[in-house]
Amino acid sequence: MNFFSLYKRNLLFFFKKKTNIDTDKTKNLSLEDLFIKYGSDKSSSFKNRKNSGHGYTKYYLKFLKKLKHKKLNILEIGSYAGASAAAFVKFFPNSTMYCLDINISNFKYTSKKINVFGTDAIKEKNSRSFLKKIGTSDKSEFFDIIIDDGSHKLDDILKALKFYFNHLKSNGYYIIEDYKLPNFFKHLDNVKEPKIDKIINLIKKKKFFKSKILSKNFQSVIFNKIKLINSYHGLSKYSDILFLKKN
Repeated sequence: MNFFSLYKRNLLFFFKKKTNIDTDKTKNLSLEDLFIKYGSDKSSSFKNRKNSGHGYTKYYLKFLKKLKHKKLNILEIGSYAGASAAAFVKFFPNSTMYCLDINISNFKYTSKKINVFGTDAIKEKNSRSFLKKIGTSDKSEFFDIIIDDGSHKLDDILKALKFYFNHLKSNGYYIIEDYKLPNFFKHLDNVKEPKIDKIINLIKKKKFFKSKILSKNFQSVIFNKIKLINSYHGLSKYSDILFLKKN
């Protein structure tokens, strides 16, 4: 992605007419209802087609329902049109959402609680610039929840984990959606690195593995910092979601 393409997309986002959700009456809606209302494929029903979504709602509720009324900073890597961001800020009424996407021209919602950044979040320089823009330091554990729903390329998943896990608060959740896609699609299995499901098993056993992206030092950190690992299969063949909870 060159500078001019990114600039063009950010310009389109700036001038695009978006739907303000701050006045939406959603107090009595469930998280599943909110996903459906705003058009997120995290739900079981997507675009008025029954059982066509990923079916992730129940897993989000399993871990995050207890945080509903807490003051949260939520980061989503790969927000596309902003559907899940809109649902999350309605479900977590005291939350602030930070959305990163390389193409924010698709984004169609606006809210005083949603902050959108058009950037390639996998480039470390861009990520550091993003942290500076939101007023937190490169050393700070700032986010309560981090959701990686980005490109699903193996190297992007690993690079995001390497950088952003350090910025997750204690007892926070790092969530990777569709993490098995590199197992199924060659264009997503784009680096000679162990797949995420294999890494999960090695982390559980605290066994080091060969990786050019995740150093032994980082592996030592996650061996000691992750206190919960849970993965689930959704409704489709390719729907798998991973929850990591930090000590």
